[in-house]
Amino acid sequence: MSIIGPNEIRKGIKLEIDGQLFVVTDFKHIAPGNWRAMVETTMKSLKTGQVLKKTFRMSDQLTRAEVTEQKMNYLYKDADGYHFMDNTSYEQFVVSEELIGDVKFYIKEEDECTVQIHEGIAIGVEGPMFVTLEVTDTQPQVKGATASSSYKPATLSTGLQVKVPPFINIGDKIKVDTRTNEYVERAK
Repeated sequence: MSIIGPNEIRKGIKLEIDGQLFVVTDFKHIAPGNWRAMVETTMKSLKTGQVLKKTFRMSDQLTRAEVTEQKMNYLYKDADGYHFMDNTSYEQFVVSEELIGDVKFYIKEEDECTVQIHEGIAIGVEGPMFVTLEVTDTQPQVKGATASSSYKPATLSTGLQVKVPPFINIGDKIKVDTRTNEYVERAK
């Protein structure tokens, strides 16, 4: 484990506080007038899902959790969670519904993902930056509508809902940016 200062805090960084593992979901640097600078954070416990708001002074020292990342294939989902397998060792890991977050909307069986592991336990998953998914439900195309018209809602094969141009129909495959949940283009 490495020691870091509050000025090194970023979104997604894992910290160990009082023996618990937290991921930083939001942070803000504050320098109020003639007081010393601080960092306000919002963190989520990777074990319980509890949200914690904490302020750190610049003199505080924090313990950054040692997290390794491994490429794994997504196998399936069941009552225990989402199952992933390391293709080199064939070791399997389960990630709970709470820890996988929105990544569940971007992965399909056999997709390759980056699984984050802390002390032999899977604690998170990073999906791909762009995914191609099929449109399963959307309003029909209106004759005369152009791409510059307003976008319409669409439901994709994984349950994700995005706004798409009016020319997109049920059965079309589209490319989605997973960072913003936005339509990028029609897949070829």
